[in-house]
Amino acid sequence: MVENMSPTRDTVAFFNDVELHNRPRSFVGISPTLGQLFKRVGDMRREANGDGNETPVHDQVVDMDGVNLEPRSLPLMLSFNNLTYSVKVRRKLSFSSVFRQRGNRLGGSAADETVVGDTLFTKTKTLLNNISGEAREGEILAVLGASGSGKSTLIDALANRIAKGSLKGTVRLNGEVLESRLLKVISAYVMQDDLLFPMLTVEETLMFSAEFRLPRTLSKSKKKLRVQALIDQLGLRNAAKTVIGDEGHRGVSGGERRRVSIGIDIIHDPIILFLDEPTSGLDSTSAFMVVKVLQRIAQSGSIVVMSVHQPSYRILGLLDRLLFLSRGQTVYSGSPVNLPMYFAEFGHPIPENENRTEFALDRIRELEGSPGGTKSLVEFNKSWQSMKNIPKSESDQQSTSLKEAISASISRGKLVSGATNNDASPSSMVPTFANPFWIEMAVLSKRSMLNSRRMPELFGIRLGAVLVTGFILATMFWQLDNSPKGVQERLGFFAFAMSTTFYTCADALPVFLQERYIFMRETAYNAYRRSSYVLSHSLVALPALIFLSLAFAATTFWAVGLDGGITGFLFYFLIIFAAFWAGSSFVTFLSGVVPHVMLGYTIVVAILAYFLLFSGFFITRDRIPGYWIWFHYISLVKYPYEAVLQNEFGNPTKCFVRGVQIFDNTPLGIVPTALKLKLLENMSNTLGMKITRSTCLTTGSDILQQQGVTDLSKWNCLLVTVAWGFLFRILFYFSLLIGSKNKRR
Repeated sequence: MVENMSPTRDTVAFFNDVELHNRPRSFVGISPTLGQLFKRVGDMRREANGDGNETPVHDQVVDMDGVNLEPRSLPLMLSFNNLTYSVKVRRKLSFSSVFRQRGNRLGGSAADETVVGDTLFTKTKTLLNNISGEAREGEILAVLGASGSGKSTLIDALANRIAKGSLKGTVRLNGEVLESRLLKVISAYVMQDDLLFPMLTVEETLMFSAEFRLPRTLSKSKKKLRVQALIDQLGLRNAAKTVIGDEGHRGVSGGERRRVSIGIDIIHDPIILFLDEPTSGLDSTSAFMVVKVLQRIAQSGSIVVMSVHQPSYRILGLLDRLLFLSRGQTVYSGSPVNLPMYFAEFGHPIPENENRTEFALDRIRELEGSPGGTKSLVEFNKSWQSMKNIPKSESDQQSTSLKEAISASISRGKLVSGATNNDASPSSMVPTFANPFWIEMAVLSKRSMLNSRRMPELFGIRLGAVLVTGFILATMFWQLDNSPKGVQERLGFFAFAMSTTFYTCADALPVFLQERYIFMRETAYNAYRRSSYVLSHSLVALPALIFLSLAFAATTFWAVGLDGGITGFLFYFLIIFAAFWAGSSFVTFLSGVVPHVMLGYTIVVAILAYFLLFSGFFITRDRIPGYWIWFHYISLVKYPYEAVLQNEFGNPTKCFVRGVQIFDNTPLGIVPTALKLKLLENMSNTLGMKITRSTCLTTGSDILQQQGVTDLSKWNCLLVTVAWGFLFRILFYFSLLIGSKNKRR
């Protein structure tokens, strides 16, 4: 895991050198932006190595940002007061709990704690209980506690990832309530899980993030420079050309994956950065390097809020503020320096040679296991905070307006997303999205096609399935004749072929399900619009659908002996393509609704079976019961099935039943031909018309009439099929709009 850590170790040494010895005079008293920090690291690395080409791009990053080096006098402060969040959980039923609940309702003992709204089957669990604190610009606020203490819940609450109305309390930035829209564009959230595309390299992943989050006014070359600087800053130079990897593909190490996850969210230099346990699962060296990077991000003018399970001694030295939680309550809030004094006054002094946070967490766990719990520590924290509270100076009390503070941050190079600093309100100062939708569509399409090229076996399997199905159908229905049996066989071929096109679209189901959480992470903080994703998703699917349609049409049309020549083949190809389009859109819509692949496959197979049942092949429209006729009209198989029937039987001059063929498919079909001719002669005399061996008795129009295909023309059926595809794409968009809020209830 540490074989590629050498750039990072160099970076730490250069950080210290830059900080203590080699800071230029113009930087004194100034917190540099991320771009300036990159330049300084690059300069120090070149001096140490004596190589002028080590990181040549860093000199240009500052010019790209257009930073104006002015002393920072308008700091930002994120404050949160009395945050409370509760959820309903199922109650474990037992005889004792039932009787206890019954006793409480009847006015039982006061010792039984009940919450308003509790029922026999559910109870209220408080995850956050009046949590208050603050995080300042240039500092790291670390939220600590045992598993289940509420660390991740608090980070979600501050990052506006809890549904409105469920969270009580206020979150303010410089004294002003943070609007959801503003928070999205000035902050970033790094999830605990590394949600990355496994077949993209580290450099490609960061570059796509830059194209999403950096404005189009920034040239492609400058975006590349920023990515290269970030790669050096994160210590990923040796892994830049390595794919991320997954269970089936070897890729980067766990620490490198975590740093990539951080990199994609800081590419635009956010003002506030939230991280949910960024060091979990990492070795001590990797964890230290991650927090070191976060410290430098904070010192560049950002507010960093992170949860951490159990920091090491070295990591503790990088943290500015600590917030210890126990079962949703604050048990300590303050500087790491004051932690020994706090526990000494509580009566449990921390030994000199022991890790302060480990001692604190062990003590908190001991109290949680005691009869009184951590109530004594919670109460002591309240009294200690009030006792140690130092009155604010006059300059601190004069809070800077949010607009002025954000303007100052933007002028120092923060929020590289086309932000301006001359608008009336903070929300209008920063654009909701960094790029217009066509730029987003182009980048999304490029990324999707690159992923597809890296995994050609997926399309190969789908193409193989279509070709094998087409080959089986072609050899099974080889060169059908124009007899009554040929007509029946054509009907069977069309029904199976049209339903097959829909079933082969089922492999599109896992495509979105696999990247659902990546999509939710990226759209949660406005990397791109949901509409851009839907449009690009649709456009990228079209070339593959066209190729599959052409392969299936060419394999079956002439082999089966279908009618119409070149024009008939072209329409046959179009209706198959429309069926693939509608089927792919339908499956894509389901992938936005169902959460699991196996559940999705079950639903797809069942619904497509119903569509085939009501398509008009097994039972014609006039024979379907009235209470089921609505299903006939919403069947996706109905319209392409009727279209190919009209394409095949639409010629009114083509005959399919002549003379004695009228007796085929009946008990009289086995009698000698001479007897059939006598029967025709008797029928002629009875009907008063001459019926001979060559008389045409059934044309294509008659077959369409028998099948009930009279409502729409073949072109209208084609348009309806295409329209179904667009409808399901629109429904897919709304499913993303409603189902991807990524917030707790």
